[in-house]
Amino acid sequence: MDSDLKQNIRGATLETWLVPLVILIFCGFTYWLTTEFARMPPILKRGIQPSDFPQLLIALMVGLTALIIWKDPIRVSERIHNPTLLAFGMIGVFVLLVQFDFFFALSVSCLGLTLLWKKRNWYTFLIVGFLVPIGVFFLFDQVFEVRFPRGFLTNLWYG
Repeated sequence: MDSDLKQNIRGATLETWLVPLVILIFCGFTYWLTTEFARMPPILKRGIQPSDFPQLLIALMVGLTALIIWKDPIRVSERIHNPTLLAFGMIGVFVLLVQFDFFFALSVSCLGLTLLWKKRNWYTFLIVGFLVPIGVFFLFDQVFEVRFPRGFLTNLWYG
C-alpha cells in the first residue's frame, strides 16, 4: 500500500470520510437511477445509449473522489459557516419550488445566491438573478431542444 494512503487512513476522522462517503452514496444512487433508463433499439441507436453519458460522469466522480482520499484527504479545521448552511438550505427551497415551476425555482435560487454572496449592486443582481436563468432556459430550449417540465411560467412560453 502507498505510504500516503497508509498515513491518510491512520489519521482519518469521521470528517475526513464523511464527504467522500456522501459523494460515493450519491454516485451509487444515481448510477442505479441510470439503469432504469430505456434502452434504444439497435436500429435507432446512433452512438451511445441514454444511460452511458451519465454513467461515464459518475465513474469520473468516483475516480476523482478516490483521488481525493488518496492524495489530499479532507481535514476539517473549523466549523461550517452560516452562508454555507444557508446555501444547503437553498437546495431544499429549490426542491420545493420545482414543484410549481422549474424556471421559477431556478430564478429564485439565483436571486438567493446573489443575496447570500452579499452582491448588493443592481447590475450583479440583475445578471445573476434574471439573465442567467433566462440564458439557461433559452440555451436548453432553443439550442439543445430540451423542454423544461411544465409549470406556471413555462406554460407561458410553451403555450
